Amino acid sequence: MNAAATEADHHHGPAPGLMRWVTTTNHKDIGTLYLWFSFIMFFIGGLMALIIRSELFQPGLTIVDPHFFNQMTTMHALIMIFGVVMPAFVGLANWMLPIMVGAPDMALPRMNNWSFWILPFGFGIMLSTLFMDGGGPAAGWTLYPPLSLQTGDAFPYLIFSIHMLGVSSIMGAINIVATIMNLRAPGMTFMKMPLFVWTWFITAYLLIAVMPVLAGAVTMLLTDKFFGTSFFNAAGGGDPVMFQHIFWFFGHPEVYILILPSFGLVSEIIPTFSRKRLFGYSSMVYATASIAFLSFIVWAHHMFTVGMPLTGELFFMFTTMLIAVPTGVKVFNWVSTMWRGAMTFETPMLFALGFVVMFTIGGFSGLMLAMTPIDFQYHDTYFVVAHFHYVLVPGAIFGIIAGVYYWLPKWTGNMYNETLGKWHFWTSTVFVNILFFPMHFVGLAGMPRRIPDYAVQFADFNAIATIGAFGFGFSQILLLVLVIKCIRGGDKATDQVWEGAQGLEWTLSSPPPYHSFSVQPVIK
Repeated sequence: MNAAATEADHHHGPAPGLMRWVTTTNHKDIGTLYLWFSFIMFFIGGLMALIIRSELFQPGLTIVDPHFFNQMTTMHALIMIFGVVMPAFVGLANWMLPIMVGAPDMALPRMNNWSFWILPFGFGIMLSTLFMDGGGPAAGWTLYPPLSLQTGDAFPYLIFSIHMLGVSSIMGAINIVATIMNLRAPGMTFMKMPLFVWTWFITAYLLIAVMPVLAGAVTMLLTDKFFGTSFFNAAGGGDPVMFQHIFWFFGHPEVYILILPSFGLVSEIIPTFSRKRLFGYSSMVYATASIAFLSFIVWAHHMFTVGMPLTGELFFMFTTMLIAVPTGVKVFNWVSTMWRGAMTFETPMLFALGFVVMFTIGGFSGLMLAMTPIDFQYHDTYFVVAHFHYVLVPGAIFGIIAGVYYWLPKWTGNMYNETLGKWHFWTSTVFVNILFFPMHFVGLAGMPRRIPDYAVQFADFNAIATIGAFGFGFSQILLLVLVIKCIRGGDKATDQVWEGAQGLEWTLSSPPPYHSFSVQPVIK
């Protein structure tokens, strides 16, 4: 057991069987719980996506009721954001942050346990809304009033579950900030921290700043529905557009919460397989901080079509385009790191490269959407769906998968099956593009999102996208098989996990000094 374990554990050792996982305060155990929880939710959210794509395979209302279709779009988004990407990042942080900064555990181990165990109950409540009278929420993950206020008995349960997920996120973020601030090994100054630590440090501040904003917005929805207030009800002097402002003040920093830790993961992996130091370490740190700062002043670019003043539209257009600068710095630094490096293409590197290429595609379509007059045309079409899915699937999810492959040998002591890993990469990459690329075309042609039926001219591209969805979904089973095989055995991982690493540690940290994860930093 580690230093931060409870007094009882010191006397009696780890609790037996199931209770070990329920009561654990060990950062590695909790990291493992987060990662498995995220993986389970990934398949549940993915199943919902397949229901959505099955309905859209052909024009006409073919499989599901339109209300159920809208419930699926709402639930799919809430689960993928709060149940998959965020818990996976927190799991990776739990596992690796203490090790990377030379800490014995997370700073607040009991709170760490609590912040995980809130999640299964929160999502249990959220999923149970699908079985209540009137069904679950069908207002999209943005929950805009007045549509969201028409949800039946399930509404308070949905709001309560969102509060639980928010509490979990805030506690996880506080824990990460406390660990980085207080438990770094002597000599590890801020500008010597690995980039994964830096990106999570900045992400944690974003979470602490914006999760309460979401909590406030959904609480105002709740009082509008049950307590006679009129925050968003025009008949009582309220303004439904105010909800959009509050929501997106949370929602825009949230999309960076969903991608910044992936930037950190990729910044660890690319130097390792290029066998070079990361190019421009300090500029990467400042770029991450700039992205976080700018994310607070661009929220209304989600709202160009609500009728805001021209001055407002210009302000949000220019600030949004400004975010492309630090993001571009990151992409150029990754490419410069690989430039003339002794590159090899193991599975983590393949996913990292896929991330860089496809995240950049999502970035370019984001730059298009940043321009107000163009956004007027694209708003609420499938072009927007294509844009954010390119950022979040081959972006955030590929970053997470790259991190999992990168650290699996460290976690399990066994090497994963490289052939299976490469199959997983290529099937995922081919199908993810078959799935999301055609959405750009139907979006530019005017197909609206969140609607279960469409005009017949969009049929071919939708059929292609649905085939891609099933291909991508089923190729994730390869990852499940690979992880289970790796846990159960395989070649033993050595200190020098990546063959031909020429004396570099396989977990080469971004800045100097080099440190080996098999040895705790010495405290003099």
